[in-house]
Amino acid sequence: MALPNAYAQYKNSKVLTASPAELTLLLYEGAIKFCNIAVLAIEQKEIEKAHTNICKAQRIIEHLMVTLDMKYPVAQDFDNMYQYIDRRLLEANIHKDPEILNEVLTHLHAIKDTWKEVMRINREKGVVC
Repeated sequence: MALPNAYAQYKNSKVLTASPAELTLLLYEGAIKFCNIAVLAIEQKEIEKAHTNICKAQRIIEHLMVTLDMKYPVAQDFDNMYQYIDRRLLEANIHKDPEILNEVLTHLHAIKDTWKEVMRINREKGVVC
């Protein structure tokens, strides 16, 4: 029992000590994880599990939308992407369609990879995020 507790403490510590940029990366990773679980659940005809995990991914995307700082022009671009992804997640959930989830996963991976690159560039420049 000590091992699961240690892992939970590590995960909690990781979140508590993360920078805002790292927290955003963790959110992208979480949305990807939940979409992957939902795809498998659909394939295994576990409809409730698929629904639960798609909803978790949607909550992450909705959180990302409401925390955007709209004073920056790029925030509108992120808002448009997040709205599209949120709409596609809703459609995937209604139809339990793994193809839609795979499309969403493609977008999430691209956003996450871009975010990681921005973090790397900023780190090299000495910019604290």
